[in-house]
Amino acid sequence: MSRRLVSSLARVSVLAVLGLGLSGCIGEDIRHGYVVDQAALATVRPGMSAEQVLQILGSPSTVSTVGNKSWYYISQTSHRTVLFMGESVEDQKVTAVYFNGGMKVERTALYGLQDGRIFDFIERKTASSGADRAFLGQLFRGLTRYEPFGSGSGTSIVPGATRGQ
Repeated sequence: MSRRLVSSLARVSVLAVLGLGLSGCIGEDIRHGYVVDQAALATVRPGMSAEQVLQILGSPSTVSTVGNKSWYYISQTSHRTVLFMGESVEDQKVTAVYFNGGMKVERTALYGLQDGRIFDFIERKTASSGADRAFLGQLFRGLTRYEPFGSGSGTSIVPGATRGQ
């Protein structure tokens, strides 16, 4: 074989390996929550007990804590175009089963994206109490005050330092 043909085959094989490696990073559909089977939901009728609903639909995603008892089955479908990047919500469904005072089914309802706001299953932010101070400032904050007996007076051992800084 000629040298030119070998180099062309080497380039094609390197591109093929890179293409196969990158193809795993492109797009995915993500489903969160409980996807309710519509045939099973159709069998839930007013007057059924909560135990019967549990046998048909299973455990709810969440239940109401105020007012009459309601069970909610929440599902969400989102799409990510590139792996490790943000995802966009494509569909969200909330199936609600409302009960009366005797825990008998009153009615069922299905809500979608058009009926409310997007429910964040996984929040990507961590709450912190020290957001207003820099990390190093918090770490070395105690170096400017000397409180041997925890008196709280904040007597400084650093000349010119003021309390609380």
